[in-house]
Amino acid sequence: MAFQNLLFFFFFFFSIFLLQLQPSIGKPTVKAAYWFPASELPISDINSTLFTHLFCAFAALDSHSKQVTIPPSDQPAFAAFTTTVQKKNPFIQTLLSIGGGNSNSSIFIAMVSQPKTRKNFIDSSIRHARANGFFGLDLDWDWEYPKTTQEMANLGIFFNEWRAAVVSESRSSGRPQLLLTAAVYFSATRDSLSYPIQSIRRNLDWVNVMAYDFLAPNWSRDSTGAPAALYNPSSHISVSDGINVWIGAGLSARKIVVGLPFYGYAWKLVDPNQHGVGAPASGQSTEQGVASGGSISYRQIKEFIGKTGAAWEYDPTFVTEYCYSGSTWMGFDGARTVAAKVSFAKDKGLLGYFGWSVSADNDWELSQTASQTWNS
Repeated sequence: MAFQNLLFFFFFFFSIFLLQLQPSIGKPTVKAAYWFPASELPISDINSTLFTHLFCAFAALDSHSKQVTIPPSDQPAFAAFTTTVQKKNPFIQTLLSIGGGNSNSSIFIAMVSQPKTRKNFIDSSIRHARANGFFGLDLDWDWEYPKTTQEMANLGIFFNEWRAAVVSESRSSGRPQLLLTAAVYFSATRDSLSYPIQSIRRNLDWVNVMAYDFLAPNWSRDSTGAPAALYNPSSHISVSDGINVWIGAGLSARKIVVGLPFYGYAWKLVDPNQHGVGAPASGQSTEQGVASGGSISYRQIKEFIGKTGAAWEYDPTFVTEYCYSGSTWMGFDGARTVAAKVSFAKDKGLLGYFGWSVSADNDWELSQTASQTWNS
């Protein structure tokens, strides 16, 4: 009898363990992040226990054939990605992300405009996902922002056909359907154009809302600002407003995954004695480690603070953090901001969150904060 009781408690606690780890069991959750080979973070170093999903970025699109391709230099890493991250978390699901911020939008626009080229893209995307052991596909094109009504309509048609092909492939192969996701603008409308909500609702498992890059030194040179403000009392450009527009447009909160930037932006202050949010600035900082456009990883921000003794502040109005030393000012999401945003996502009933990108985190500080906050 004692042995039977022991078995009962073992299977009981083991089932609870599975419910916490496996997103397909119990209440669905997405705790995700992106990884890409150029980040120089080895796949084996990713702490996959902190995530339910990981995106491997980026596959490309051949300009002539309109087929998805993986650069030869990246093929070994992409082929090993799933098996490697599953060593630490056997329940994690991986997705092949196609596109990237430097992708050529004109190629994608041409592809979605014709049935034949859409089929070339779709069939090749499924083929690459299966050949490399991915659980799904993610559209992360520079064409995340269609510019005409026709482009928006073509995007909806593309999603219809992508889902139909995934369903057909699943039935013929006997394998589970591939997940389908897409990275989208922070709001459901852009320049008076609306995303094809009905198609997204029917065909995508979720959208990754890129709720960041609201302000940066290369387009807001004259003053500092919150690059990814949760709230903004003077503008509709904020995480909260964008999510509300998506939900108001008819997309279920359970189809929305909110983005967390694991990086910030660095400005050069005009007067070091004026250093709040909105302080006068003269473009991007020349501090070492600041990339073109003013971006800087959270890891480098922490190094800057440690090296200079920079003051570190939290602004509860915008829900953002910033640090300053001399003429250098950096706005970013630290652990306190990440916790607030994840709590916001939970309160709104969202499906989850994703981080861009795992390599920019500092000793998994932001990833761990997000995961613990979601679980609390």
